[in-house]
Amino acid sequence: MKLGRRDLLRAAMAPALLRRVTTNARADAGAGKLGIPGPYPGRVVAVEHPGSIIEGKYQREPVREMMRRGMMELTGAPSWQEAWRVFFERGDVVGIKVNPVGQPYIISAPEVFQEIVAGLEAAGIPRRDIVAFDRYRKQFLGGGFDRWLPEGVRWTWATDEVGEFQLDMDRYDPDEYVEMALIPKGGDPSNPHHRRSYLAKFLTQEVNKVVTLGVLKHHQSAGFTIALKNLSHGLVNNVARSHVSSSNNACGYFIPAVVDHRIFREKVVLHVIDGILGAYHGGPGSKTGKYLWEHKTLYFATDPVAVDRVGWTALDRKREEMGMLPIALAPNDEDSLFVRMQPEFVEIAGLLGLGESDESKIDFRRVRLS
Repeated sequence: MKLGRRDLLRAAMAPALLRRVTTNARADAGAGKLGIPGPYPGRVVAVEHPGSIIEGKYQREPVREMMRRGMMELTGAPSWQEAWRVFFERGDVVGIKVNPVGQPYIISAPEVFQEIVAGLEAAGIPRRDIVAFDRYRKQFLGGGFDRWLPEGVRWTWATDEVGEFQLDMDRYDPDEYVEMALIPKGGDPSNPHHRRSYLAKFLTQEVNKVVTLGVLKHHQSAGFTIALKNLSHGLVNNVARSHVSSSNNACGYFIPAVVDHRIFREKVVLHVIDGILGAYHGGPGSKTGKYLWEHKTLYFATDPVAVDRVGWTALDRKREEMGMLPIALAPNDEDSLFVRMQPEFVEIAGLLGLGESDESKIDFRRVRLS
């Protein structure tokens, strides 16, 4: 068949027209594809409640109210149940990545975790299809997570405890890894295994969707651990190579490189960040708890870069209030040993298309409850 000039012009324009129609359709729907950065790129919702923590104890009803309002504000859904159904449906197996590292002072809280479970149940997910996870079994048990999981919710891990080399493979997927020019201390640069971080089978084989339950806190090598680092260092092995010593620090490179893996992009669909209690220095753990503060805020996002950027600002504001330098400029001290922290991982992740790192372009929505 012979094509005329008009036919050729239409054929040339078709891809552009298709892109325009697709973009407009997504804008009209108010939601895009699940995963990273998700249906709401650049959007971060902060819900504050003055009664969410009293004398160091989380308060169940305010937390429930914050969770429900935050999910509705994030999605625009008419009810909290419908908000959860934006992301989840019956047949999903959902993993919840908790953070136990700051024990005993600041870890993922049961009150927040249990409200996530309630939301998943509202979306039709039975408890047997909800799985709590942290990389280290002993840290999970040490944080007491097993004692307060709702009945029927499963839990699993990837490694028994923190080891020197972190190269065990029993619960890691040999076919899914991130390779980069970093090796652990004492490693063999000619051994590909030492250049790789393998994804946990939990992520690659056991669940099809993941919720991160991060904590708003300082980190000595990365600068902070909120959403991105909770993923990069909690779901792969051979992570110690990213911060070998106080001066050998590659978190700024390691974190975005790991989260850029296609399985993270496809399966991580929601970030709930617990900032009810935060830590503005001395992280990721806390020897004394002296840098804790009651921030009384939960954050919600599908975009891990945007929520990390917003959380970074919150930490710096608290540091300024306490007479401290911002994270990007602060030198090492007795409670933060790395020569220079590397919060630039947020901007690198933005350049990789993992989310929005430019604060001026972030749709930040603050809700204050009482």
